[in-house]
Amino acid sequence: MNAQDGFRKTTQYLMPAETSAAAPGEYNIYPGFPIENGKIWSGYRELAKKIRSAPIVILDGFPGVLWENLRENLTAELDALGVKPVWQDVSSAMLPSEEVEGLIAPFMGGNDPLFGRRFDGKLADFFYPEKLSSLQPHPSVSLNILYGCGSALAGWDGLLVYVDVPKNEIQFRFRQGVITNLGSDEPLLPKLAYKRCYFVDWVAASNHKRELLPEIDLIVDEQRPDLPTLMHGQDLREALHRMAHNYFRVRPWFEPGPWGGQWIRKKIPQLPQDVPNYAWSFELIVPENGLVFESAGLRLEVSFDCLMFQEYRNVLGDCAEHFKTEFPIRLDFLDTFDGGNLSIQCHPRPEYIRKHFGETFTQDETYYILDCEPDARVYLGFQEDIDPSVFRTALEKSAQTGEPVEIDRFVQSLPVQKHDLLLIPNGTIHGSGKDNLVLEISATPYIFTFKMYDWLRNDLDGKPRSLNIQRAFDNLYFEYKGERILREFVSKPRLLDEGEGWQLIHCPTHPHHFYDVHRLEFNDRVTVKLQGSCHALSLVEGESVLLETSSGMSQRFNYAETFVIPAAAGSYQLISENGMPLKVIKCFVKPESEWMLGILP
Repeated sequence: MNAQDGFRKTTQYLMPAETSAAAPGEYNIYPGFPIENGKIWSGYRELAKKIRSAPIVILDGFPGVLWENLRENLTAELDALGVKPVWQDVSSAMLPSEEVEGLIAPFMGGNDPLFGRRFDGKLADFFYPEKLSSLQPHPSVSLNILYGCGSALAGWDGLLVYVDVPKNEIQFRFRQGVITNLGSDEPLLPKLAYKRCYFVDWVAASNHKRELLPEIDLIVDEQRPDLPTLMHGQDLREALHRMAHNYFRVRPWFEPGPWGGQWIRKKIPQLPQDVPNYAWSFELIVPENGLVFESAGLRLEVSFDCLMFQEYRNVLGDCAEHFKTEFPIRLDFLDTFDGGNLSIQCHPRPEYIRKHFGETFTQDETYYILDCEPDARVYLGFQEDIDPSVFRTALEKSAQTGEPVEIDRFVQSLPVQKHDLLLIPNGTIHGSGKDNLVLEISATPYIFTFKMYDWLRNDLDGKPRSLNIQRAFDNLYFEYKGERILREFVSKPRLLDEGEGWQLIHCPTHPHHFYDVHRLEFNDRVTVKLQGSCHALSLVEGESVLLETSSGMSQRFNYAETFVIPAAAGSYQLISENGMPLKVIKCFVKPESEWMLGILP
């Protein structure tokens, strides 16, 4: 399904409910974690069978669910089973939209088109308590159903069904104009809707989901509105626990962009090809990725935070109490092959992101060059003779008049080769040049990019891209310049350990990074001990690698795929099945003694 579907606007395929095996060595766009046969069902008939004998059903879920479509289909199946439900909509107890606007106004950033502040309230704040209390099941009815986001707030005692929907699908539904934000009467423009989701809706709804997770009786994946899949809540919790002791790979998703390239499209031909480019692959951007479970040929996806809500200590190990349920590391691809330069940009300092946006840690990044053309470059750091006032004047004049900026006059560009690692702590001016495939290894925050110059181009919607010159100048370190960049901001790999058929290479990160990077190079097998840390890995050279966990699970991962071994797994083996040399990047949180004061609260 694609842009022609009435409920979503995108060129990207809708994930099928049925599983299919990826070809050997082929990047798997729908990775799943296997669970026992018979644990997942599909269709409204199966959902109807599961709930028909319960006199009271609480049908809660994430904002973005097509609730009326669900009600219509489920009513038809219950009717076929001879059950006549009485439905009540929890949104009848919600504040009117104008009061919701007042509630969330302090978190929406005013006229800022991109940024707000993380909502610090609860989902219950969107409702009148007395109206919630007035919603009561009818005593003489065989099946009462209270439905909608927040239904569990009414306090009914019954079967709890939670309906989840992936965040990428929520965005596609916003683009089609078929859903509204929490408490809103009308659809917003997609970019404003996303901003409101990021800073308000998803925060409130995710915290609500966390409270419900231990009590959920049935979980429903509603991304296919005509063919949901479902499983028992206890089976979900058991699967999450098993995952937290073995491995996981989130479901990636892909987006075109104004600077996007052709590497992803050519290397992953099973993706839709009727797009101008692919700019991003969300490999491990966990606030938006999901986890897919597979059982007897059926798939069910839940949001990644379910794993962290239940298992964050097992996932993170020694650093769990610092990050709690926020997974700390992000990996994604930036594709500029036959594309354009990224914007000239920087990211906020720690105190700035906490004060202005309510985040707990900032967007410190690195660029690992997975592939590049011979003449590829990356912009990184200022020229030695930088004059901030002259630079700012040039940027502001360009923004007003459309006059190009001679960026090389102010910003350095460095030649890059495959497997280089460039270090981009907060406040560092940077941007990938064209003809790179960058594996961005970063702290998890992912939207806080302050663009200063974007080469005078428009976004894919034909409108100018937003610049953030003032915010950038509030955060830039102008002392990051000249020869210092080559000394401190280009990683210098060194041999850390070796054995028969393997080497462990340390690619040191900057002191301001709370995470570190190793590269495992081997042609047979290598055993890795987690030592209290979670490892995020990516195969950066070779066709495929076989993972074997200490619990006895095995899984093959292919070139450019990202996967994670939770701390509770203890140890694991990586195996080259055909004896060919492989390179695997390993990312992990540094020991607490190596964290610099101020990078984390």
